[in-house]
Amino acid sequence: MRNRKIWLGRVAVMQLLGIGVIIGLHWLCLFGAVKIANVSIALAGLATLSLFTAFTEPLLTRRRIQRFEVMLGILVLAGICLIAGAEKGHLLGLFMALLSALLAAIFMVLNKGIVVKGGDPMLMVGWEMLAATAVCFIAVPVVDPGSFGSLVFSEPIEWLWIILLAWICTIFAQDLTNKLLRTISAYTLNLAANFEPVYGIIAAAIIFGEHHHLGITFYLGASAIVAANLLHPPLVRRYTHTDRT
Repeated sequence: MRNRKIWLGRVAVMQLLGIGVIIGLHWLCLFGAVKIANVSIALAGLATLSLFTAFTEPLLTRRRIQRFEVMLGILVLAGICLIAGAEKGHLLGLFMALLSALLAAIFMVLNKGIVVKGGDPMLMVGWEMLAATAVCFIAVPVVDPGSFGSLVFSEPIEWLWIILLAWICTIFAQDLTNKLLRTISAYTLNLAANFEPVYGIIAAAIIFGEHHHLGITFYLGASAIVAANLLHPPLVRRYTHTDRT
């Protein structure tokens, strides 16, 4: 295993810590959406990740906005409107989920910029998780002191599960994500990640029985968002071929 230089310089470390702050805010918004609304609403909002990336990636990397990405974004937006219209009691939760998706789109594009310049994915994760964790430890006692108190005094076995989930589902997963960003765009990666809400909504229906509380309009909206993800690969091939010819 090659030696890693932990200290990357003040500028690089500050950039990574800044991205970590965005990640921490993303976590807070996502889990806040779950608490305010429910798992399905939160995940449906998170599925707009590709919509936000379609605009944030060109703005932050100064590339041209693709027309088909805008078209897919409009389809996603239609899905959001259907969900919002059906679940008026959960608008605040949906807004939190949308904000979470926007923050995720921003930090993914910023990570892409650092990775392509030769950044070490695992070192990036280390500095980013440090800042993200600090944001959560500062914010949670303020916005939800009850849950923070119960977390602090949790049983040792619960802390073991928290550590395992943090390592496998966050640190290890983010390291793999950063490595993938060397070869694919942030938009493509986020589009693939948009299928996570599909699995999550199905799991929420099976585990929590949330399908009993969600109407047909919700599922029509969620289907529109999924359709945008399915349409993306053939549109990429079509428009790429057109540009080359």
